[in-house]
Amino acid sequence: MANPEESKLDLFLQWLQLNGVQQRGCKIKYCDSNKGFGIFLSADDVSDGNFKALFYEINFGLLLVVPLDLAITPMRVLQDPILGPECSAMFEEGDVDDRFLMILFLTIERLRKNSSWKPYLDMLPTTFGNPLWFTDDELLEVKGTTLYHATELQVNRFMLQKKKLLSLYEDKVKNLVKKLLVLHGETERCEKFCCFKFTANSIFWTRALNIPFPRSYVYPQVQDEQDNTFSSFNRNAESDTSKISSGELTDGKGLEIYGVEGQVTEVTPASVQGETVWVEGLIPGIDFCNHDLKPAANWEVDGTGSTTGVPFSMYLLSAGKSHLQVEDEISISYGSKGNEELLYLYGFVIDNNPDDYLMVHYPLEAIQSVPFSESKAQLLEAQKAELRCLLPRSLLDRGFFQAGTLQKESNDKCNVVLVSNYSWCGQRKMPSYLNRLVFPEDFLTALRTIAMLEDELYQVSSLLQELVGSNGERQPTDKEVRAAIWESCGDSGALQLLVDLLNMKSLKYQAQFLCCSRMVDLEEGSGTEENDTELLEKACSTEIPEEYTSFEANELITREMMSKSRWCSIVYRRGQKQLTRLFVKEAEHALQLALSEGN
Repeated sequence: MANPEESKLDLFLQWLQLNGVQQRGCKIKYCDSNKGFGIFLSADDVSDGNFKALFYEINFGLLLVVPLDLAITPMRVLQDPILGPECSAMFEEGDVDDRFLMILFLTIERLRKNSSWKPYLDMLPTTFGNPLWFTDDELLEVKGTTLYHATELQVNRFMLQKKKLLSLYEDKVKNLVKKLLVLHGETERCEKFCCFKFTANSIFWTRALNIPFPRSYVYPQVQDEQDNTFSSFNRNAESDTSKISSGELTDGKGLEIYGVEGQVTEVTPASVQGETVWVEGLIPGIDFCNHDLKPAANWEVDGTGSTTGVPFSMYLLSAGKSHLQVEDEISISYGSKGNEELLYLYGFVIDNNPDDYLMVHYPLEAIQSVPFSESKAQLLEAQKAELRCLLPRSLLDRGFFQAGTLQKESNDKCNVVLVSNYSWCGQRKMPSYLNRLVFPEDFLTALRTIAMLEDELYQVSSLLQELVGSNGERQPTDKEVRAAIWESCGDSGALQLLVDLLNMKSLKYQAQFLCCSRMVDLEEGSGTEENDTELLEKACSTEIPEEYTSFEANELITREMMSKSRWCSIVYRRGQKQLTRLFVKEAEHALQLALSEGN
């Protein structure tokens, strides 16, 4: 007898087939408790005689084809015969945005017991691993990180949004929900709306793609040139609906599976580039692909059907970098994302993530407490300086302690040209360490300004006065302001400030930085990088006896090992501590060189 998960999957696969989805040598199946479902290479129903043909197709061609008519987009919501008119009115009045429309659609369809989307919605998760779903104890594991502060802000926004949504629900959405559910005899489910709403919010943010729709799909009719400029949606579009499949299937128990209603795409999202219109949305089937640093496939859109034989479709295409084997997972890339972004958006991390990064910032409010703050604030504005920066791990590959050689010579020349222009009168020599300096110039120029001493500030003023003239004929450019500051200050003040910002070695900056030092914040309460490594090693050392059943093994893991949320949090914060240590080392070495060279 099939378990509930297998039954849900079977209905979903029937639903995909009914709605025109083609699985060409792949299948969706359960991975594990961490990943959930995924897409895998399959040789089901393939005889030995034509396996070579399938092998060629799956390694060099198509794996999965999904009609764009199955996409959940703002356009679909606005064209819904019941939701559309009400949502269009709320959209016109500015009460909701395009994302809210999709979240509302997911929520209402999940409330409907006989929704045509039920086989798909039943496959989606109901709990999530991102910090918004953390317990208080789990959230403490990332205290001191940028993610912790971002989550605090998001929780505050979330509570404000919740109040706004409840008000919106009472004023405008409640009657719409009741109207829809009454039509389907499901009035008792109205009270579950708000609960489902926040689940739908996480579903959207963890599964939505930015889809490049062909312009001819969004605009089926040729328009005049003056119609090419538009706002977020074409709100005068006429609504119409059609079935993309009129057939139906059953699961053997009397449950009917219907094709979903199609969409008439005469509404437009905000981003248009030539023949492409970018729309956020969910693509059932494609959205079951998991992330990998070395993806086995990429997704593309086929506007004409020349690739897939299905006009206006999205498809998975083998990356072709390595030969896939049967039962291998077909992964895609969610983009070059560090663990901070992966955990915040999707609820997972990658140990030793090569795309990890460190965010460093100087608090804007701290500038008020530095000497000559008003003058420095004016200089920061004049040179368009940045008070925060991202330091990707990859920057270390060209730093002082990298193992390989410098990057392409052309990159080095670009750096030389950039800084050689800073020499105002040739008195300050170009630093020998220039090509090894990993910190962004936009951030360093801000730190030079903040760390400036009184005599340096006076010299900058004098240099800029030479350009402006006694009559103030013109204002100096941002590049000229940066050049004057470089000529007057060099690098040592900025690098010392950077070291203190990362590591807080100087007590005089503690109040000024408002305890924003990276290393101090990171280690407070959670210990050092070595402590985190020990925790992770201990968590992975639990051995499961071979005679244990899978159920007993899961029970042991649950009891003896840490939760997924805690494990992800420790991996993330350890990575932040490691990057902080490495960038402190880079900054300290650059500071030594700057002082020795008079910079």
